[in-house]
Amino acid sequence: MTRSRRRPVTTTGTLPPEGSAAAIGRGHTLPVRQWPITLVLAVAGVGLVITRFGDFKTGLLTVGGSLVLGAVLRLVLPEVGLLAVRSRFTDVSVLTVLGGAIVLLTLVAQPDPWIHLSVLDNIGQFVGRRHH
Repeated sequence: MTRSRRRPVTTTGTLPPEGSAAAIGRGHTLPVRQWPITLVLAVAGVGLVITRFGDFKTGLLTVGGSLVLGAVLRLVLPEVGLLAVRSRFTDVSVLTVLGGAIVLLTLVAQPDPWIHLSVLDNIGQFVGRRHH
């Protein structure tokens, strides 16, 4: 019996996302085989420790950077193991938007924002606060 290369008309199960095979072969321990997600989680963990015990802006930039790192790894590596959740496009898009948002919000955070956006000068008026 020959099998058709076409996908079935009805869904009979789910397919793993493209690029979801382990980054390194079975001869290594699980964290090593899954090094892309291990690296992203380790950098995020370091960022959370810095946020707790050091400068919160540096820590949050590290957390946001870990998500951007995950997006870059997902984009350039053919196999990323558990870092692959959906399609490559979706994974890269979500990680980039979330990581970029954390970085941007950290850069404009008070007190003493590292970058100044004039649109944020009167933001209190939009959320119900009044100048006295």
